[in-house]
Amino acid sequence: MRDEPAILDGGGILFVGGYIVLLLGLGVWGRLAQKEKSMDDFYLGGRNFGPFVLLMTLFATQYSGNTLIGYAGRAYRDGFQFIMAPMFMMMVIGGYLIYAPKLYRLSARKRYITTSDFLQDRFGHRPLSLWASALGMIALCNYILTNLLAMGLLVETASGGRFVLWQGILALSVVMVLYETLGGLRSVAWTDVVQGLLLLSGCLIIFVFLNLHYDSYKVLSVDLKTNYPTFWESPNWREKLGWLSTLIMIGLGISVYPHGVQRIYAARSEATLRGSLQVMALMPIVTTFFIVFVGWMGAALLPGLESDRAATDRISLHMIQLLAVETPQFKIFMVVFLAAVIAAIMSTVDSALLSLSSSLTEDWYRLFKPASSQARLALVGKILSWLIMGAMALLAIQSESTIFRLIEIKLELLLQMVPAIYLGVHTKHLSGRAIFAGMVVGTVVTVGFMAAQKLGAPLPAKPLGIYAGVWGFGLNLAVVALAAKFLPAKSR
Repeated sequence: MRDEPAILDGGGILFVGGYIVLLLGLGVWGRLAQKEKSMDDFYLGGRNFGPFVLLMTLFATQYSGNTLIGYAGRAYRDGFQFIMAPMFMMMVIGGYLIYAPKLYRLSARKRYITTSDFLQDRFGHRPLSLWASALGMIALCNYILTNLLAMGLLVETASGGRFVLWQGILALSVVMVLYETLGGLRSVAWTDVVQGLLLLSGCLIIFVFLNLHYDSYKVLSVDLKTNYPTFWESPNWREKLGWLSTLIMIGLGISVYPHGVQRIYAARSEATLRGSLQVMALMPIVTTFFIVFVGWMGAALLPGLESDRAATDRISLHMIQLLAVETPQFKIFMVVFLAAVIAAIMSTVDSALLSLSSSLTEDWYRLFKPASSQARLALVGKILSWLIMGAMALLAIQSESTIFRLIEIKLELLLQMVPAIYLGVHTKHLSGRAIFAGMVVGTVVTVGFMAAQKLGAPLPAKPLGIYAGVWGFGLNLAVVALAAKFLPAKSR
């Protein structure tokens, strides 16, 4: 890496440094705006997010470093097959609209803090709420890990190797946990506004510049056909099943992100929530598609990396590097894109960190310390945030997995929570025991497939091209349907 040209020179480092100082300032502002020392104020911003803030915090949370780095790498490796990426991001919003408005109405009356608060109130089944909490926390840890890994790759590549992966991870981790513990979700949401605007600008900039500097039609048709004759081939039936599997896994899995659920709770009104989600449905066109385009252009302009998965995960960064070298007059805009990537990473890590600490505090610590005051619970949550971030930073430094594979593992587990939330919101007589049975079976099947492959058992990672988590989800639903007949809901 040290022989690669650095994208960030002194001016670029100053720009990024100023942006980070701005984030810390917003953290202080969030602290000053704090109205009370309570879980409600710290973790949900007082439940008073208006349309613009709610839209931008939803957007910045959903589109992360995984999108800007992991998706580009997957597009490089998979070619035409990854055209489905914008579709499954649109499907996420469809998932939200199925259950979010009704869940908001319930949360406004019952004052939920976490997803497990809703499940415990709805089903009155403690093993179910704790199992769901554990799945959510595992997914959140994974989410933080993938984005910290993306952050390290970004710093290392952008600096031309002057700063290595672990230095970038540790430095920016401290910044995030500082402003998050200063002002809670209020500070996080305000930083999300800045980060969301940067993210939109960055996606637009790299898409426009690639089209201006290169004949993208020729590059994507003639050059790719020459270099990779199979790049634009239509998928076979097994690969089409993989498409459907991915649509289910990502479309439904992302819609039950614990930090996404908390933003539902934080909306000022149901109308605000609906309006923000409707605008969100358009965002994949100018984010996900643009990043897939970057991956495809990378395959044509920087061929030969497909066997190196770590290198393909860096493809969006290498494309920025290429543009910065070939078009020095546009270098300032490349710095903006890098700031956008940093923004995307930080906006998701801080949200996941906040949600993870709220789950540990509300779902677990409070269970054993029910007499704790609101101020005490908020303090415990802040301490946990520092401990969690330290542990995740160390894990990210040691990780050797590709970013997209880590994303897949997270979503395969989150998928097992979908029946509990979707059916819990819309049914009145479904038993918590039935939901719990389905969730356990789905989790065991999913983890079993993953473990079997790691242990060398003769089982495919994706039977018939379908993710293990989707198989688990199907069995989850089947068990819920059967158990509902034999385990009726208890009267409460």
